[in-house]
Amino acid sequence: MHMANQSISRNLIVCDLGEIKYQEAWDLQKKYFQQRTLGNVEDILFICEHPHTYTLGKVAHKENLLLNKSELTEKGIETFEIDRGGDITYHGPGQIVGYAILNLENWKKDTHLYLRSLEQTLINTCSDYGLDSERNEKFTGVWIKNRKICAIGIKISRWITMHGFAFNVNTDLNLFNGIIPCGITDKEVTTLSKRIKKNY
Repeated sequence: MHMANQSISRNLIVCDLGEIKYQEAWDLQKKYFQQRTLGNVEDILFICEHPHTYTLGKVAHKENLLLNKSELTEKGIETFEIDRGGDITYHGPGQIVGYAILNLENWKKDTHLYLRSLEQTLINTCSDYGLDSERNEKFTGVWIKNRKICAIGIKISRWITMHGFAFNVNTDLNLFNGIIPCGITDKEVTTLSKRIKKNY
């Protein structure tokens, strides 16, 4: 019996949402995730920027949020407990956030490889700006001289991905003072613009 060669289509739609509230982007992710699970839509990467927001992953320690409710209200920061991996992180102006909803059955069914591929994409981006960045053996994300420039947190269900990365371009780093970023107490965060200026 002759079987025709079957090629898997691996199209990726890139959609720039601009500045969008976290709840709206999360709702959009969930809606698109469901449709991707049903096979009704293509793989997509949402790119966006959020107002001041702290998100706590499903294994987050709430004590890593250092501000109380009144302080959060005063600073105009929203908080969300969400279904990605990882601890607490900040989203806000000057940060590129990417949410990838992909069917890994069309790529490789390997969670570890997917995380490393996300890291490599951002490492390549830093390299395009003349910056040497790297992985950290203990912590997911992208680092420059022991300072985190990109946080990564994902969810995978039925080999469909959700959530993604938060890449600090010219983010106000003072907003990270309200949390222990990713629950890591002995490391700092940095931005693309800061590293370019210091060439460090």
